[in-house]
Amino acid sequence: MDHKDARHFRLHILAILFFAVMAVYLGVLFNTQVNHYDEYYASSIRTIARPETVEAARGNITDRNGKVLVSSRSSYNLTFDASLLDEDEDANEAILRLLELCQERGINWVDALPITRSAPFAYTLDSLDSTACRRFLTYLKDLDGAAEALGAYLLEHPALLETTDEDGDIENPADDILADADLTDTQKASQLLDELTASQLTAALLEGAGLSPTRLIALMREDLDVPASFSVAEARLVLGIQYEIRSRNLVSTDAYVLAEDVDTELISLLNDGDYAGAKITPSSVREYETTYAAHILGYLGDITSDDDYWGTLEPLGYAMNDKIGRSGVEAAFEEYLRGTDGTRVVSMNEDGKITGEYYQKEPVPGNTVELTIDLDLQQAAEDALAATITAMNESDPVESRGGAAVVLDVDTREVLAMASYPTYDLATFRQSASVYAALESDPNRPFTNRATQGRYAPGSTIKPLTAVAALEENAISSPTERIRTPYRWYYPNDPTHSHINCAGGDHGRLNITEAITKSCNYFFAEMGYRLGMDTFLEYLQAFGLGEHTGIEIGDYAGTLPENPEGQDRAPWAAFGQANQAYTPLQIANYIATLVSGGEFCQPHLLKAVKTYDNTEVVTVGETEPERQIDISDSTLEAVKKGMLGYTQPGGSVYNAFRSCVVTAGAKTGTSQLGGDQTENGVFVCFAPYDDPEIAVAIVIEHATWGSNVAPTGVEILNAYFAADEGGNAVTGENQLLP
Repeated sequence: MDHKDARHFRLHILAILFFAVMAVYLGVLFNTQVNHYDEYYASSIRTIARPETVEAARGNITDRNGKVLVSSRSSYNLTFDASLLDEDEDANEAILRLLELCQERGINWVDALPITRSAPFAYTLDSLDSTACRRFLTYLKDLDGAAEALGAYLLEHPALLETTDEDGDIENPADDILADADLTDTQKASQLLDELTASQLTAALLEGAGLSPTRLIALMREDLDVPASFSVAEARLVLGIQYEIRSRNLVSTDAYVLAEDVDTELISLLNDGDYAGAKITPSSVREYETTYAAHILGYLGDITSDDDYWGTLEPLGYAMNDKIGRSGVEAAFEEYLRGTDGTRVVSMNEDGKITGEYYQKEPVPGNTVELTIDLDLQQAAEDALAATITAMNESDPVESRGGAAVVLDVDTREVLAMASYPTYDLATFRQSASVYAALESDPNRPFTNRATQGRYAPGSTIKPLTAVAALEENAISSPTERIRTPYRWYYPNDPTHSHINCAGGDHGRLNITEAITKSCNYFFAEMGYRLGMDTFLEYLQAFGLGEHTGIEIGDYAGTLPENPEGQDRAPWAAFGQANQAYTPLQIANYIATLVSGGEFCQPHLLKAVKTYDNTEVVTVGETEPERQIDISDSTLEAVKKGMLGYTQPGGSVYNAFRSCVVTAGAKTGTSQLGGDQTENGVFVCFAPYDDPEIAVAIVIEHATWGSNVAPTGVEILNAYFAADEGGNAVTGENQLLP
């Protein structure tokens, strides 16, 4: 091959190589720009942007007629996100700058550290709710210096760990710890500290242990790396946020909601200023459209260390900063009310300001939960209950007086109204820690839903049930059989002369209907004796007494009567005594079960769950009977007639029922408390008499007599039937009927 051919050969080789390289380049370019465009584009976005959660609006809660009780309003939160900080930016400096801005704007921020925010520093433990107090104690037990000081102080003062049990006996876990000779003093101190509970943690205990607020601030500064250059006042502000982040188990990449529902002026200031780590995030605020039904509706709260976040909530998509239902309907129907959060990918500049939004997954609002309650009837029940108790308190003040009222639909067992007094305002009770703490420590227990959590002896309201048992079990031969009823009933063959008195004196000869109307203790004590406790218990349980009702918001089971060893308490249980206690909801359901002819259903609050746009019914409440109690027509008629007699001329509550717009059956009860305590008043009724639609149960603490409660019952009946005569509320626009 000559020189010219060799040159041409090399040129051909180079050309081939060039075209091969170009082909590979074009292939890669085509693959990148066409085949994998979306993938590589998204990847490039992620290098300059970050995904963010877009909070879904929580679903509305309405009454049975579509009236909105609770809704959600769009808002914005001020959030601190440490991951937005550059390597040379200090989180403490950034937090302090944000807090100073909030101070200037008069914006309150989340800070549950129980030390005043400014000097002279003092403990504010009384302002903490029980959850926040437990969090604070948990932190102290893990804080070097504080744990040692508290343990050493408890070693010197073990009596601080004393508790009193339900029987009034004093117990102290320190006794066993101090008696253990194998433990060193250091080990004893550590174990004593483990026994310290949040309720025992006081400012005096902390001060006694040498942990003044200033000393604790110093220990926390070291623990949370607050610079020495900060003044004590500045350190206290920053520590409040750092403590919140630590105690909530947030990691550095979790955004912390500093302030909720901030105004547009603050948003503008943040956008115009240099506030490292700050960002504005869309959110929503729960709006309460009514001041009624607080105990039913419930409230939202932060996720805390007491929740199984990683095991339960995180797998369901909850973020640590989310709020969840803490009580009532908000908690019971959390899965329906909670929406599905969306996501967006946004680009940010070096200051953390959003410069563009590249794509977004729209959030889906939560479902609408339609309750069985009627807001107008709920209002009437709460107002009547409050007015009665207020009048009683004014005329006869006692240490604590509260009450509850329940209205049930007899056919469906829907809760039409459920009132508890005293109550609270869902819109304001958490506006400050001190307001919440004052309510929580109030001896009148406004947070307690007495309708589902209060347990009361039924008194004579149990007599209709005893009458049913006596007739169905042939303890008395027929509704027309009469027995002699002197003033005092003696337990047969009892050398101790155990006896029961009848407040009405000698009633002569009575049949079972007359015995109900006259509320004769002698008659029903005799029935209880003939039945025996075992048989009587079967009927109590058949009517749902002494067991959970199944109500969605939860309740107490109550207490069934028992026979102490060697005793027969059935005669006393048969007229409502003998240590039995039930909730007003249980009592109302027992009456509804009786007048329905023995159909036992679970009372419930859920009417329907609908999608947020009301286009689909997701689920409905359960209305089918669980069981049928055998009650003959003759038995039912005899018992109902006895309760009717209560409201007619000559009956105990006739004066109250003269103003009632409907014919009703009723029964009162006096719940004896023992000692010098004023008895509770219990009242039940149903209406209309011929075809019962609703059953009502009311308990007022320390009302003296059940008859004193009857006017409240009449007000509730009139509210229901007067409204019904004028026309029921029209189903709201765009509301699906289940």
